[in-house]
Amino acid sequence: MTVSAAISQARVDFHQDVLARVLRVTGEGTPNNADKDSSLSVAIAASVLSAIGTAEQGVMSGQSLGSSFEQCCERFLNATFPKLHNIRPGDWVIDRSGPSHRAGAKGIARFEQYGHLIALKTAAETSSELAAALGTDYIIKPDIMVYRSPVDDLVLNAGQPVVDAQAATLTSLRGANQEDALLHASVSCKWTIRSDRSQNSRAEALNLIRNRKGHVPHIVAVTAEPLPSRIASIALGTGDLDCVYHFALYELQHAVALFGNDDSKEILNTMINGKRLKDISDLPLDLAI
Repeated sequence: MTVSAAISQARVDFHQDVLARVLRVTGEGTPNNADKDSSLSVAIAASVLSAIGTAEQGVMSGQSLGSSFEQCCERFLNATFPKLHNIRPGDWVIDRSGPSHRAGAKGIARFEQYGHLIALKTAAETSSELAAALGTDYIIKPDIMVYRSPVDDLVLNAGQPVVDAQAATLTSLRGANQEDALLHASVSCKWTIRSDRSQNSRAEALNLIRNRKGHVPHIVAVTAEPLPSRIASIALGTGDLDCVYHFALYELQHAVALFGNDDSKEILNTMINGKRLKDISDLPLDLAI
């Protein structure tokens, strides 16, 4: 009996999790990640569903769909990324709540790279002019956060003396210098891409890039959208996002080859060949870079 590699097995488990918690079909058999008004969307989504399993009949609210899909993605990352500890060691946390030790901080302001946003928010609350200039959308909360705590000197010096009081006194990785968690990755989860609201992935990415002090975290999106043209609306462009990951890219490729028109085939190939769209199984390894 062939034993699947850990990520391959986790991908299978992820699909079963999605089938159990998120994917539903109507009485006519239309998957709930398809646009019922688009025959191409329905055909592709139904083919992907057939390839990964069967779904229950039912209806879920948009809010429930989003939250459940986030949970599935969170579980997948927790089942895979820690297995790369030999190439990406560290005390990693992957969750949807984020660190809680910084009192009063919300969203990305809880992390070391974005702690200064608390001062901006406080200043904006006392000045209407400043509030108008800054806006209110710079303190965002990613759907899933991958982060780590700064490292204690005892750990840094475990093999041999590496740091002391004479140098490396400003680096944020060192716990002796500061205590706030470090944001390693922001994962945006989009069950479908149907409206302008889906474009907030780009807006959040720009905020993460522009408002940080220090390195930019990985900024990615995961989606189950079946139409390549809609995936392209957030995948193609100037690279606000590192990459978009599809929950079942191999199955999507097969479905588009069977049912897609020339445009959808070309767009899908452009995104894949241009390294703008990958499979969910690629994500944990890309986060290890």
